[in-house]
Amino acid sequence: MKRVTLLGATGSIGLNVLDVVRQFPQQFRIVGLAAGRNIALLKTLILEFSPQLVSVLDAEHAAGLCSMLPEGWRAKVVWGTSGNELVASLADADMTISAIVGAAGLIPTLAAINAGKDIGLANKETLVMAGRLVMDAVKRNGVRLLPVDSEHSAIFQALEGGRKEDLEKIILTASGGPFREKTSLELDQAGPEQALAHPNWNMGRKISIDSATLMNKGLEVIEAKWLFDVPLEKIEVVIHPQSIVHSLVEFHDGSVLAQLGVPDMRIPIAYALSYPGRLALNLKKLRLSQCGELQFYEPDHDRFPALGLAFEAIRQGGLMPAILNGANEVAVEAFLSARIGFTSIARVVTSTMERMSNSREDSLEQILAADLGARLEAGKIIDELSVRS
Repeated sequence: MKRVTLLGATGSIGLNVLDVVRQFPQQFRIVGLAAGRNIALLKTLILEFSPQLVSVLDAEHAAGLCSMLPEGWRAKVVWGTSGNELVASLADADMTISAIVGAAGLIPTLAAINAGKDIGLANKETLVMAGRLVMDAVKRNGVRLLPVDSEHSAIFQALEGGRKEDLEKIILTASGGPFREKTSLELDQAGPEQALAHPNWNMGRKISIDSATLMNKGLEVIEAKWLFDVPLEKIEVVIHPQSIVHSLVEFHDGSVLAQLGVPDMRIPIAYALSYPGRLALNLKKLRLSQCGELQFYEPDHDRFPALGLAFEAIRQGGLMPAILNGANEVAVEAFLSARIGFTSIARVVTSTMERMSNSREDSLEQILAADLGARLEAGKIIDELSVRS
């Protein structure tokens, strides 16, 4: 039986992980859960899965959770970044699924790696911010880093069909989000409710907005560079509205291998949990005869500049990807709270990248400092935009 800790238990990815575990109780056991503010849902999960250790956002939420649980749980509830690290590195765990959204996932994921746990990675920001440090830690500790994102899982699977030295390029597919056919004027006027209405996937709020701006795909480009150890020029993005082909790999001889499936996150989650085996999931099967036309086209960098910003950040390297990510997280939150418009998200990130100085990412402390600096600078830019409007 594989013993699993889950970071981000009450988010969309976390709940899908738990659904897979539910289907295979003889193969997997949840020994640790980490969540944020949703202690009501977390309580339900604790009573169902009986983990050894649980982490929440802060001491206040920890006290609230303990008051909802039977006696004896107070010693099993921790909180904050240090609490997440304890859950991630739990001695009895074989594997940690990193599904916390945003930069908050970096430190606990590194803690799990340094504790010798295999990682199921859904938190792309871990590699966006600290790709070099994380991959060095993976090698140093001899652990497996298995992708949970549908696109990176697809690439991982397709690469098993050929030799790395024969790789021509990686092709990441993007649905294009809810705004792929909108005009620039319509994008200027778009609100959070429209941006959250993803046509294919059921995702959390932050990831849904990133999908609408195409920043999510840009972050995935950076993740793919580190995860598969390929240069930026070998990574391409295409828009594929149907989300049936999850990504592709092209080899030197012209062969292109693709991974196809219905748009359901439980498929890549199950593969990461069971690798190198596969689980017989109780899901709707892909029927090609019912798919209709599958479309592919180039992304529009003028209407969706966030994708180009991510490419520029990884070209510059060093601390710039962490700066990009920190600024984007602040800008997305400002959009969701109606402080800025949709197209201002990319403007905030652009201005932050221009104002922040860059250097090589030699330590975790440098990366965290760059992240904080980018967040503060992005906040100033948002305030400036608010004054103008």
